[in-house]
Amino acid sequence: MTIRCVIFDLDGTPVDSDGLCNQAFLDLIPELDLTLDEMVDRFRGRKLDRIIQGIEQTISRKLPVEFAPPYRARVAELFETKLKPMPGVHQMLAALDCPMCIASSGPMAKIRRSLSVSQLAPFFGSHVFSSYDVGSWKPDPGLFLHAASTLGVSPEHCAVVEESPPGIEAALAAGMSPFLYSPTNSTPPPPGVVQFSHMRSLPALLGIQLPPLN
Repeated sequence: MTIRCVIFDLDGTPVDSDGLCNQAFLDLIPELDLTLDEMVDRFRGRKLDRIIQGIEQTISRKLPVEFAPPYRARVAELFETKLKPMPGVHQMLAALDCPMCIASSGPMAKIRRSLSVSQLAPFFGSHVFSSYDVGSWKPDPGLFLHAASTLGVSPEHCAVVEESPPGIEAALAAGMSPFLYSPTNSTPPPPGVVQFSHMRSLPALLGIQLPPLN
């Protein structure tokens, strides 16, 4: 396996945002009788409208047609004060000496703000891709294929770092090498997927040695 490009998901991968994104639902929908962990497990990696449909089934009512703007506003508020990068991410990204990018199902404004707040933006520059711009949502491989094409790397030489089943499905469908970030390592990964629990482990899996911690 020769990796020439690393494609990162955003939420729950380089940034610890899954809990915050789901906390916003709990804040805005008082009758939603699920724990935060249950929300994350149920909706990880899903497109927003699919999540809303699932919530509507759970609470047996329709949410307002214009629910998305206040939801995104609440997420933005939580990000400003609580969003953090995953442990080891800065050192891991600094060690990678190949092209890398973000390919996220979220809108571009959210992606950019997440990277800014977590101080990860300099690692990616203009190499940031959104499903809303490409018109393809995971598990469809279109977003990853668009990112690889833009960076000029063939799919078989791309690694994809994901934390959700839809993202892993998209990576496999794109013919890329999937790496599943799972801090708890709670369940075995699907065949052909490399699972790891700490961001500092990723460079070695890609054949890059990190310096020891001071």
